[in-house]
Amino acid sequence: MMTSPARLNEVLERAHSYIIDMDGVIYRGDTCLPHVPEFLTALESRGVPYLMATNNSMRTPEQFARKLAGMGMNVAAERILTSSVATRGVVQERFPRGTRVFVLGMESLNDAMFADGYFEPAGKDADVVVTGANFDLTFDDLKTACLAIRNDAPWIATNGDTTFPTEEGIIPGAGAIIAALTAATGREPIVVGKPSTGMVDEAVQRLGTSPAETVMLGDRLDTDILAGQRAGLLTLLVMTGVTTPGELDASDISPDVVVQDLSPLVEYYTSSSRGDA
Repeated sequence: MMTSPARLNEVLERAHSYIIDMDGVIYRGDTCLPHVPEFLTALESRGVPYLMATNNSMRTPEQFARKLAGMGMNVAAERILTSSVATRGVVQERFPRGTRVFVLGMESLNDAMFADGYFEPAGKDADVVVTGANFDLTFDDLKTACLAIRNDAPWIATNGDTTFPTEEGIIPGAGAIIAALTAATGREPIVVGKPSTGMVDEAVQRLGTSPAETVMLGDRLDTDILAGQRAGLLTLLVMTGVTTPGELDASDISPDVVVQDLSPLVEYYTSSSRGDA
């Protein structure tokens, strides 16, 4: 059920900043979703700060910024927090320089882990296993990770999203790789991305606002909205991504606001009757 305009206005009056998910909110694959450029422009014109925080570990912040630029949106890389960057921080907090790491992921995750030489690439003899989404996944990747994990290497995953939205439809995500390795090892990883609160807490700190006046804007109940609730944020679900109406009705996770797309937010921030943020 979509939120009434009165309830939407009530929540947005309390909003001083936004943490915005990307896949399913900003775009699907390489297709910009409706009303996104207008929404970002409206936030900037009102001086409302925002950051994009994505569980997607397949691009660097700079690569995401270039992707957005190709869709006509000028978003600085400093405004983009990825699970690869957050995962690197978690691993570095826990393990010293020279730790041998096996990464099952795409180039951006490898870059985050190894570009500065702090960690050393490894195989089945790794001290730590780090996993993320990988659209070029091979059996050898799974085998190496499995052997290292079964040899008691700590296992850290960028995110637990079981699915990933594309123009073609919903496809397996990083959580599907976690499921395969859990089945083969009997172990579960430390998960860095949403619904864990680490990325959200870091984003709130960067924004300089309090959780109670920050909106978590996402398309997934089990990651975006749950992470926002756990971190004490206002939560806004947009139905342009993964969550279906049936899933929303059946879930015990209740966002503060549900909208079909971002047009009501654009209208709110561009309304001539509304005062400055």
